[in-house]
Amino acid sequence: MFGIPGKQAVSITPKAAAQIAKLMARDGHQGLRVGVKKGGCAGMEYTMDYVTDVNPLDEVVEADGARVMIAPMAQMFLFGTEIDYETTLLESGFKFRNPNVVDACGCGESIKFDENLSAT
Repeated sequence: MFGIPGKQAVSITPKAAAQIAKLMARDGHQGLRVGVKKGGCAGMEYTMDYVTDVNPLDEVVEADGARVMIAPMAQMFLFGTEIDYETTLLESGFKFRNPNVVDACGCGESIKFDENLSAT
């Protein structure tokens, strides 16, 4: 929808792909749908949901047995994002390295996009 021909909307690191593939296999899901919604102190939050049916309007990205679907309204916000999975002493989870983010809250749960991006 907002893509560039020949370029995937997001990239998935090998660690993220392994984790997504494991989640898909565990309960027979088709993949994970990634999106954004209003919320949090910075204005927007990422969403991730299990997918049982692929929406034909979703952008589908596949890597190493993992499948990520990007909700149509989130595609312009997520284009160019790298999805990683990190494990530290205190936590583990998906991390988004998004070049479209201009600010984030202190806890890292919410983000702010360039106002010109959301006006398009």
